[in-house]
Amino acid sequence: MNKREQLNRLREEAQLGGGKERIESQHKKGKLTARERIRLLMDEGSFEEIGALVKHRSRDFGMEKQQILGDGVVTGYGLVNGRLTYVFSQDFTVFGGSLSETHAEKIVKIMEMALKNGAPVIGLNDSGGARIQEGVVSLGGYADIFYRNVMSSGVIPQLSAIMGPCAGGAVYSPAMTDFILMVEKSSYMFVTGPNVVKTVTHEEVSSEELGGASVHSSKSGVSHFSCANEVEAIEYVKKLLSYMPQNCEEKAPSLPYDAGEESREVLESIVPENPNQPYDIREVIEGLVDTGSFLEVHKNFAENIVVGFARLAGRSLGIVANQPAFLAGVLDIHSSTKAARFVRFCDCFNIPLLVLEDVPGFLPGTDQEWNAIITNGAKLLYAFSEATVPRVTVITRKAYGGAYDVMNSKHIGADLNFAWPSAEIAVMGAKGAAEIIFKKDIQSASNPEEAWKEKEKEYGDIFANPYRAAERGFVDEVIHPAETRAKLIKGFAMLENKVANLPRKKHGNIPL
Repeated sequence: MNKREQLNRLREEAQLGGGKERIESQHKKGKLTARERIRLLMDEGSFEEIGALVKHRSRDFGMEKQQILGDGVVTGYGLVNGRLTYVFSQDFTVFGGSLSETHAEKIVKIMEMALKNGAPVIGLNDSGGARIQEGVVSLGGYADIFYRNVMSSGVIPQLSAIMGPCAGGAVYSPAMTDFILMVEKSSYMFVTGPNVVKTVTHEEVSSEELGGASVHSSKSGVSHFSCANEVEAIEYVKKLLSYMPQNCEEKAPSLPYDAGEESREVLESIVPENPNQPYDIREVIEGLVDTGSFLEVHKNFAENIVVGFARLAGRSLGIVANQPAFLAGVLDIHSSTKAARFVRFCDCFNIPLLVLEDVPGFLPGTDQEWNAIITNGAKLLYAFSEATVPRVTVITRKAYGGAYDVMNSKHIGADLNFAWPSAEIAVMGAKGAAEIIFKKDIQSASNPEEAWKEKEKEYGDIFANPYRAAERGFVDEVIHPAETRAKLIKGFAMLENKVANLPRKKHGNIPL
């Protein structure tokens, strides 16, 4: 065999991973192979592999007799929608995708290349965890990856698609990336598996119940997207990337946009006249942004707040919006942390923020207080206060109490604040306020119920509107709903070159 033939043989061997039988087993589970996933993700013909001939170095437990080229992970770079992107795709057909010393070194190498060259990293995770035959060496490999995750955080986008099992230490790398996508019925994440849970707590639980896609997208909030299959997950990865810049020094790419009539009459009839009647804030979002451009994040978690990406006149935008259709749009522990993390991501990567506000306050109750609503609510306050990207708020209806302050008010650095005529900006609702302010008058009245209604109307006439705030300059302009899109396009264009510098410091201490 000549040298050229030897190279061709090695290349063919590397392409097969764990072999045809294991590839067929992967397909029978309804799963794609590591290389098939990369082919779906990358632009055709653009992928360049690095480390295809790497082998593990272990000599214990007979491992020296099981040498497979690539060592369970395919790594390299290519183009996603024409933009440079780095990827690692774990190969479950090789030792169950378990992480060894060399497996980790391959991942670390492309993470470092991505950081040096300022481009996103995509992790396609499908691994049984640390390779137990290697002991502490494999654990050290995980820590090497964790460290690069942290060094890359806020510098380049990092996305994790969970395509299979992700257990033990393996979950912490995805947890430190910007977005996690899971596949229903075939992927799961947990620190300790069902067997350990049963031993320690005597609970009987399946992998799906413990850490499946539906659990993590709705209960824990660990996963941002729950996808029906692997193809859908990869499509979501590509779509997500389209809203992001390559790195923290750049701006997200804009799409061509032909300006036209920007008035949106449909917005005039969305907010009900009854201030206690719910409506879907997504209808407002769809009426404001470019048609079909809204990509919701964390859709099934903390549904009282809606976050996601959209485009406005072709430009990428992050949206945070209270949802009156769920728990009246109150802020609670989960909605605060969900929104805070999204705000911080947008600020990291120069994505302007649009806030749509209809918030009656923070959710009361012992459950919230005992589980630290104070600290968790402060996370959102901190995130907005720290953000230096262009920030615009539109108050559609209620803006009550401390929640008014937290939701990107002028006082914490918002650039433009608009209000619709339906806006109510006050310490609390008129009913509660009247009960406190006019308590003695109501009690001494001949008809307390009638007196209460009268005083409620009196307070409402004074404060249940946007004009007191506008008089003070806390609201820059009261606008008709139909005008909002045009105002936002002009406002964000005006703010495009905004410069805001934070005080010199190592880093702040966000209330974790």
